[in-house]
Amino acid sequence: MSVRVRRVYDPPEPGDGVRVLVDRLWPRGLSKEDAQVDEWPKALTPSTELRRWYHAGEGTYEQFRHRYEAELADPASAELLDHLRELSHRGQVTLVTASKARDKNHAAVLAALLTT
Repeated sequence: MSVRVRRVYDPPEPGDGVRVLVDRLWPRGLSKEDAQVDEWPKALTPSTELRRWYHAGEGTYEQFRHRYEAELADPASAELLDHLRELSHRGQVTLVTASKARDKNHAAVLAALLTT
């Protein structure tokens, strides 16, 4: 399995494989052509409530990760995760996000789940 996380604002690279936007909102100031996103599974992103809670600094990354993993246990989310797992078995999958935090964001949680 090959899954990596990159910022959506970074120029696409030939080795990106399938580019999956994992943000609920479209990144500001970026055209769809420039993003070169292949898939955008909005239902796989953290809920608005969880995202706001975490960005307000009301909890730690570990608490966020546990809450997000609980949301991902929902059958619809689990199905989307399985789809991304299948894609990663076939080749490179790059999860793209607008988040500046490289290691402590929802994309990192997804990447960890997809590679275990």
